[in-house]
Amino acid sequence: MLLKMKSMVFIDRLTFELDQPQKCLLKAVLKDEKGSVCSALETEAEKNQLVFIWNGLNDLPYGVYTLEVSRGNDEMKTKLVKRV
Repeated sequence: MLLKMKSMVFIDRLTFELDQPQKCLLKAVLKDEKGSVCSALETEAEKNQLVFIWNGLNDLPYGVYTLEVSRGNDEMKTKLVKRV
């Protein structure tokens, strides 16, 4: 699985794309620099769905986060920055 971020900087939502569209359960976790889970998302991906939008992140404090996205046994991690 290849995770492609629309932007490595976010304000109130994340937009990301997966390379292989398939019907599956997609899990995403956003962790702060200490490794604490700040937000989690579980969604049923449709067969042809490439793009995912995660709304409702406006209340998170500014800083550096790690996004962990998993689909079955595949998992990817990437660093992101929440800004003003």
